[in-house]
Amino acid sequence: MATLAVVILTKNEEKNIKDCIASASFADDILVVDSGSQDNTEKLVKEAGARFIYHPMGDDGFAGQRNFALEQINTDWVFYLDADERITKAAVEGIQNVVKQNIPAAYNIKRYQIVFGQMMKYGGHGPDYSLRLYPTKNVHWQGVVHEHADIGDLQVHLLPGILEHYTYTEWNAYYIKFNLYTTMMAEKMHQDGKRASFKDIILHPVFAFIRFYFLQQGFREGKLGFIFAVNHVFYTMVKYLKLMYMDKQPGNMSTQFLKSF
Repeated sequence: MATLAVVILTKNEEKNIKDCIASASFADDILVVDSGSQDNTEKLVKEAGARFIYHPMGDDGFAGQRNFALEQINTDWVFYLDADERITKAAVEGIQNVVKQNIPAAYNIKRYQIVFGQMMKYGGHGPDYSLRLYPTKNVHWQGVVHEHADIGDLQVHLLPGILEHYTYTEWNAYYIKFNLYTTMMAEKMHQDGKRASFKDIILHPVFAFIRFYFLQQGFREGKLGFIFAVNHVFYTMVKYLKLMYMDKQPGNMSTQFLKSF
């Protein structure tokens, strides 16, 4: 019978890792690859019965961590799970059926963001789809920060059920990621040959608010919908501001940040 590993990347995830592993307890192997936790993550992982391997973040970023994990497992299938995510019962059944049938393909799953305790159905934090389940021998990760799975000519299907993503529980963590992601996006745009002017810094945030709050119906999420729409204005402004000054900044800022993250 075909087997399944669930891979989780961590750093200082003591608040999340116990519930995360519990949601993946159906797997034949649960592997946690940690890039240098200084909290109780390792202790909690081992207490939960999962494997823990320390592997420092290198210049190849998250893709390198994911590829390293592939070298540490011997299962037919692999499911990638973030520490702040939970696999629901319906998704577990869908994953088990795929592994049982053992027909090579890659699988998306619908993911709901739970922000400050509220499941978001509208706006920029509404549900998305994420490619997570693969035959182990058919996946390889590329990209330093903006990693993506190279799956060759595999067909892509949709799993039943959902992932619950407990994305933000405190504002300090939100703004740490805000800084990282605006840098990542600015670098990606710069690498693609894009440049920004002062006009971009003014106009793009306005359009971002209209899209986030009205077109994506963020207003239906009440107070949080408005708060995140306003934050998205500043996110967009900072992204283009960093892009405008990118030629004056030495090195890859996001890679440097990730190594200390």
